[in-house]
Amino acid sequence: MVNYLPGDGATPAVRIDGLRVRRGKNLVLDDLSLELPRGGVTGLLGPSGSGKTTLMRAIVGVQTVAAGTVTVLDEPAGCRGLRHRVGYVTQASSVYDDLTVRQNLRYFARILGAPPADVERVLVETDLVAQADSLAGSLSGGQSSRASLAAALLGSPELLVLDEPTVGLDPVLRVELWELFRRLAASGVTLLVSSHVMDEATRCGRLLLLREGRLLADDSPDGLMRATGTTDAEDAFLALIRAGAAS
Repeated sequence: MVNYLPGDGATPAVRIDGLRVRRGKNLVLDDLSLELPRGGVTGLLGPSGSGKTTLMRAIVGVQTVAAGTVTVLDEPAGCRGLRHRVGYVTQASSVYDDLTVRQNLRYFARILGAPPADVERVLVETDLVAQADSLAGSLSGGQSSRASLAAALLGSPELLVLDEPTVGLDPVLRVELWELFRRLAASGVTLLVSSHVMDEATRCGRLLLLREGRLLADDSPDGLMRATGTTDAEDAFLALIRAGAAS
């Protein structure tokens, strides 16, 4: 069951056609095709090993692919023209431990050509003002994740690809981050946010459910639950798995 939700008529932020990725003899993504409309928050959900990170790496252009095409903001994924238009947050910290948070952000801002004022802006948005002059290596796991997110927000990218950005965060900070995601989407930014926590699904305008490298569903949370006759995202996901096993 794949239902494309049309956007406002603009070309999609991401278009993937027939994407196939192998790791050794294993097929990680199997003939995947989808489109992400511009603006809004799309959740990429699925269990560990489903191919979420591989898909995100393909979108930002750092993944070797066996077949298919990935077009991002009307350009081939990974091309030079996208470097300042796409922000990417990996599961691993992407800041330098021997620099303070502010020094890290100033460094990345210079590389991106972002205005100096962006540093203070992203510190506020990610609630890191109190840690701004702390060494990145001294941060907690959640703080380190937020520092990586702050770096990705520099320069106001058009597309944000976030690989499990809420892992290790306490409930209050998770809520605050999702509020930030919604504000960014309202301003026109496209966000793709991966998670294996099903209760985050209802925070997204749209869901992509992956399992074993295949797209099980592409729908809104409400549409997904209506289609499966369930009342929450986890039950909907399980219903899709059972339906696939029975077919």
